[in-house]
Amino acid sequence: MSKIKIAASILSADFARLGEECTKVLAAGADTIHFDVMDNHYVPNLTIGPLVCKALRDFGIQAPIDVHLMTKPVDNLIHDFAKAGATYITIHPEATEHIDRSLQLIHDLGCLAGLAFNPVTPLDYLDYSLEKLDLILIMSVNPGFAGQSFIPGSLQKIQTVRKILETRQKTKILLEVDGGVKVNNFTKIAAAGADTFVIGSEIFNTPNKNYTAIISKIRELKI
Repeated sequence: MSKIKIAASILSADFARLGEECTKVLAAGADTIHFDVMDNHYVPNLTIGPLVCKALRDFGIQAPIDVHLMTKPVDNLIHDFAKAGATYITIHPEATEHIDRSLQLIHDLGCLAGLAFNPVTPLDYLDYSLEKLDLILIMSVNPGFAGQSFIPGSLQKIQTVRKILETRQKTKILLEVDGGVKVNNFTKIAAAGADTFVIGSEIFNTPNKNYTAIISKIRELKI
């Protein structure tokens, strides 16, 4: 399962010790740190901004930082997070008037670009944006809150995107899934075609904060 990437979502981490939490989860085997950025406009919740991203870089976090912007509008925050040290910046098609321009802005600022799809967002946007994408994020819950249950219908959407990537020979684009990813459904999600997994509460709420044990358990699962 070497191709599998685990993005640890800090939304479930201990914010009083965030730098330590990120260091520990990366040492335990996570590949990236995932930011869930919410503005209380696009989604009904308010979380973190670019200052937290910069603080982690200043703390010494060198791993990729995967920023998911659940915000509207997005362009100003694209600038701010790129400056703060983001690696990936993912936006929602509904959150910008000009998807192509916003994706190009992400690249112009030196970051990798992603496009996120809510459970009922059609995949038609991929028809004209695939050439500018480094990551496709399938939301397997409705965005806004941590700890929600995985929506089973998301599996078909993941399968469809995987087929699109293979048909158009774009398999280097990461296919990421966010929402309700657990040990007990990981195998099904991976078998559907996902290669990158946003995991928050399953890691950070594990007993005794044994991040190595839970991440090792995930990586040992058979697809």
